[in-house]
Amino acid sequence: MPPHATPPSATPPPPAVDGRRLLAGVMVPLVTPMSRPGVPSAEGAYPLLGALAAAGARALMLLGSNGEGPLLPPGRELTDFVRGVRDRWRDLTGDGPVLVNVTAAGTADVLARADAVLPAGPDALVLSPPIYFHHRPDEILAHYAALEGVGAPVVAYNAPRYSNPLTPALLDDLTRLPHVVGAKDSSGDTDLLTHLIAAARRRPGFGVSQGAEHQALAALRLGADGIVPGIANLAPRLAVALFRAHENGRPEDAERAQHSLDALLALHTVRPGVPAVKTVLTARGLCTPHVAAPFTPCTPDERDRLLALLAPHEEHLIRP
Repeated sequence: MPPHATPPSATPPPPAVDGRRLLAGVMVPLVTPMSRPGVPSAEGAYPLLGALAAAGARALMLLGSNGEGPLLPPGRELTDFVRGVRDRWRDLTGDGPVLVNVTAAGTADVLARADAVLPAGPDALVLSPPIYFHHRPDEILAHYAALEGVGAPVVAYNAPRYSNPLTPALLDDLTRLPHVVGAKDSSGDTDLLTHLIAAARRRPGFGVSQGAEHQALAALRLGADGIVPGIANLAPRLAVALFRAHENGRPEDAERAQHSLDALLALHTVRPGVPAVKTVLTARGLCTPHVAAPFTPCTPDERDRLLALLAPHEEHLIRP
């Protein structure tokens, strides 16, 4: 561990976790319902959680890019949110995994975020390389090594749009860290994903998931254990149908599901990102429109355009 890094208070060794099982199937990178702008609300998430569970979603990732995590400061509000969502998801699914993203610019901030959410009992922490500054590979590896003693397994998250990229060499190194049990790749780089899957298979139980939505089916065909599509907040049945069709050897059904997911992703041409997804969920009675600054909610015109764009795809959209 780097000498400047102080681990959170919980210091038992990480539990033995099968990363392939942890990341298998459809994981929803959950939006964060809020009681007011910037204040997460677990109770506000209950209607959405019920609809996702009914649609067959198996796992959740909280506080990622879709969850506005880096915009929410660590503290009691995060603890309460994660605990409330985790407990409700357990009630709904039995043992559905709940992972929590703790990505930040620096190692100290990551450890503070881990300290805030670990009391809520997540199944694993999710961590991208540091954001903002460019870092050397040895610094990025040290960033991951700093979570060795926190008492929870870690899933590495490659999201080069937002953070330093995980290179093939770094992915090889991360598979050798005992507390890192899997990796999620959202780069959209098929060659990199192929390398990651090959590296993962050299370590029993190291899981791989993929978050580049237009390539969800391609990733499963390459051997990914699961997918983490942000559009699953709006179309969970469709994402589950894609996964199950692939798993059950129905390639034409899987391709149709992928095509339908691609069509839904056009909503980001109206308003990219979280505000658009929350606006649609609000219209369906499943979320509040509040977002964390500097995000702003969709305008009435954007709302109307979003709903008009999605109207022909009603059969695929989440239901209360």
